[in-house]
Amino acid sequence: MNLKATPNARETILAAAKRAAQAHGYGGLNFRDIAEEVGIKAASIYYHFPSKADLGAAVARRYWEDTLADLTSLREANPVPEQCLLRYPEIFRRSLQNGNRLCLCSFMSAEYDDLPDAVKHEVQTFADVNVAWLSEIVQASANLSPQERTIRAQAVFSSVSGAQLLARSRSDISVFDEIIKSYQKSGLLS
Repeated sequence: MNLKATPNARETILAAAKRAAQAHGYGGLNFRDIAEEVGIKAASIYYHFPSKADLGAAVARRYWEDTLADLTSLREANPVPEQCLLRYPEIFRRSLQNGNRLCLCSFMSAEYDDLPDAVKHEVQTFADVNVAWLSEIVQASANLSPQERTIRAQAVFSSVSGAQLLARSRSDISVFDEIIKSYQKSGLLS
C-alpha cells in the first residue's frame, strides 16, 4: 500500500499517533510502531513529519483543536452554563472509554520537562483552551472577578483531568464517574 501518496495519509498517521500518545505519551510516539499500525514503511512518515517533534506537535495541536470544537459544540447544545459544567467531564471520559486512554495533552503534560519546545507549546495551548472556555462558562454561571474565575476554571480542569488519571490507574471508569459525582455534589461542577 502506498499510503504516502494518498490524500488522507497525514490524517491516518495523525490518528495512529494520537492513539499511541494517549496510551504511552510523547515517549510512545515511535515511527516504526505507527508505521506498522498504518501499514507503511517508517520512512514514509518522514514525508509528512520530518521529526518526532514535528509529529508530536501536530498530534497535540490537532488534539486541542478537536477539543475546542467539542467545547464549542457543548456550549451550543447547552446554553445554560451549569449544564455545560455538568457535561464537561464527558470529554475526558471518552478517552477512558477508548481503551483506558488518557487525554493526550494531560499525558504529555506529565512528560513536560522532556518535551521539545514545539510540543510544549501545543500542550500549554490545550490547557489554555480548556481554562479559557471554563472561565467563560464559570463567569456566565457566577459573578466572579477575572482572577476568581480563572482560579475556578483551573480547579475544574485539573480536578477532571486528575479524576481521569486516577481512573486510568485502576483501569476502572466507574472510579471516574464516582469522582465526578462527588464534584457535582460539592458544587465544583455547578
